[in-house]
Amino acid sequence: MKLLEGKVAIITGASRGIGRKVAEQLADLGAKVTINYSSSPDKAEEVVKEIQDKGGKAIAIQADISQISDIERLFLETISAFGKVDILINNAGIMINKPLTEVTEADYDKQFSVNVKGTFFACQQAMKYMEEEGHIVNISTSVNGQMFPTYSVYSGTKGAIEQFTRQLAKEFGPKKITINAVAPGPIDTELFSVGKTEQQIEGMKKMNAFGRLGEPEDISNVIEFLVSEKSQWVTGQTLRVNGGFI
Repeated sequence: MKLLEGKVAIITGASRGIGRKVAEQLADLGAKVTINYSSSPDKAEEVVKEIQDKGGKAIAIQADISQISDIERLFLETISAFGKVDILINNAGIMINKPLTEVTEADYDKQFSVNVKGTFFACQQAMKYMEEEGHIVNISTSVNGQMFPTYSVYSGTKGAIEQFTRQLAKEFGPKKITINAVAPGPIDTELFSVGKTEQQIEGMKKMNAFGRLGEPEDISNVIEFLVSEKSQWVTGQTLRVNGGFI
């Protein structure tokens, strides 16, 4: 039997980057997966097809996780398709980097709506519908341990996520559900590359022990552990997965 045989996972923001790799890896391990996306149906269906071509089970569900009604629908449609939810990966997020004096109210509200509100209310739905002995993984960032100009709002959203992870651990405990956060360092994804020069990227490579950017698989391998029965004594924690970046 595969490690996650019989399990059902929702991965938000799973049409690309880390989310896509996590979805593919959990499906390879036997989980049925929901590929959540906001505005990239073609990319989401591409992930579904790739999983199905390998014998796995997956569906794509459009939902804007900054909207509570969409989060509720995401869970209900997953349960309608697969019967339950065992795993939630709160991966969807946006990053708008600007100097303090240039940040607008819209920039601020958009990042907090997706990164913070979306994660919090997805956890709320998980409390309602998740099976006992389930697993939740929230995505934070290792930038929280650094001081990077222009990252203030983004880092603030991820700091909130880490506190949610700590404070919710005891609420989920009676259902034997673990909740943890993974804080990647710089990962070679489309989101990371936006707005960065080659010089900036090379500088970030030099900040870790291995002189390279992380790959989505570096993160999905840790998530694999956190959603398995081997992690049952790990909850309320933030794991820095960054090659020694911080």
